[in-house]
Amino acid sequence: MAAGTPLYRPPPPLLDDACALFLDVDGTLLEFASQPDRVRLPPQALAVIETLSDRLQGALALVSGRPLHELDRLFWPLQLPAAGLHGHQFRGSETSPGSTVPEALSHFKREALALARRHQGVMVEDKGSHLALHWRGAPHAAEQVRALAAARIGDIAGYRLQPGDHVVELVPADVDKGGAVRTLMRERPFLGRTPVFVGDDLTDEYGFAAVNANGGWSVLVGRRDDSHANYGLADPGAVHAWLRANAENPASAFSPPTEQT
Repeated sequence: MAAGTPLYRPPPPLLDDACALFLDVDGTLLEFASQPDRVRLPPQALAVIETLSDRLQGALALVSGRPLHELDRLFWPLQLPAAGLHGHQFRGSETSPGSTVPEALSHFKREALALARRHQGVMVEDKGSHLALHWRGAPHAAEQVRALAAARIGDIAGYRLQPGDHVVELVPADVDKGGAVRTLMRERPFLGRTPVFVGDDLTDEYGFAAVNANGGWSVLVGRRDDSHANYGLADPGAVHAWLRANAENPASAFSPPTEQT
């Protein structure tokens, strides 16, 4: 750890009437689980998110590594603005990720599945054009998983490795959450607002950098010294408490921002 690296980040203030809120999902709104399909939102969370979205005039979006159909399942009946697969998918312009899978990625998937059969608890998550290898259920296999991914990424043109919390993902090189935030910020209702990004993992650092560059707020969930975030919340429980405080803020504090011409 470098000398002078801050160990403490203050909690974020309440949102004002000119903010746009971008929320990561896993590790931020959801606690991690051994299987990604076993997670559930806390009770009342949907009502709080809906209230806050209404008060922000719809300027609340999910920015996640999950595909859009999984986000819609988790947040049903809400259908929020969203960027799925780290920004490979957007609401209203969804790509068909499975239609453009490089043969080299398919070959890597076969190797990854063989490794998973040798190490119970390793999980291969096929997202179509993205592939994630999880080892939360098999911490002893972490080095083998990382080594396989690092050894093969050079064979998959146009792809990069995205490390995360007990996961490494193979993603298109031109896709990240910072790009997703910038894309959304060019459109209403996000246009002209102060961007606020809340996330926990290394994938979210791209989002932090994007909002910081645009005069926004970046909020790290959990503790990591080498982060671009300028605010912090301890865990998903603290995130939901902060969201509730914002939702309970008087509606008069959420008048829409002045239209820009």
